[in-house]
Amino acid sequence: MKNVFLTVLEVVKTFAIVLLVAFLLRKVIVQPFIVEGSSMEPNFHNNEYLLVDQVSYRLSEPKRGDVVIFKAPTNMEVNYIKRVIGLPGETVEIKDSKIYVNKQELGEPFLTRDEKTYINDSIDKTLNITLNANELFVLGDNRENSSDSREWGILPQENIIGRVFLIIYPFNDFHWQGRGDLKTSGSTTLKFLQDSISYSLK
Repeated sequence: MKNVFLTVLEVVKTFAIVLLVAFLLRKVIVQPFIVEGSSMEPNFHNNEYLLVDQVSYRLSEPKRGDVVIFKAPTNMEVNYIKRVIGLPGETVEIKDSKIYVNKQELGEPFLTRDEKTYINDSIDKTLNITLNANELFVLGDNRENSSDSREWGILPQENIIGRVFLIIYPFNDFHWQGRGDLKTSGSTTLKFLQDSISYSLK
């Protein structure tokens, strides 16, 4: 009887440890998200399942081109998915449907060829913003259908939940999402993997 009790106790302990590890992985290291909406098309699609790395930004700073999940500045109950365009200390300018970072045009290989970046759907309007420490400028890949820094301004880094690193479903879209070190004109552009989950993302 004693041996049976000890065996059951060991099973319970093992199960508890597994649950604890799963909880820590879920809450501290990796989170799953589901994309909701079209703001990141053609690279991220509605109902795609993503895994988000919650550790990288504790060890290093965001890079231009990273795809991040964050609490929307306008509503902390809502999670957004966008791409990092401007980094702390930089000046981002949008004019003539193009993006300039510190007065250098930004190459964006992930956009469709005819994608334009407008302010309030107008080619005549411009935007110029200088980012302070711990502030980012983010945009959706689907510029005509995205609520992003053009609308509500800077993204505080403290709002970031993590960085998309893996697309897990649908299976035909399964791949790693590399970190994207986008370059301004005059530099070599690193063309990282396209595309990119449970929480919903806008």
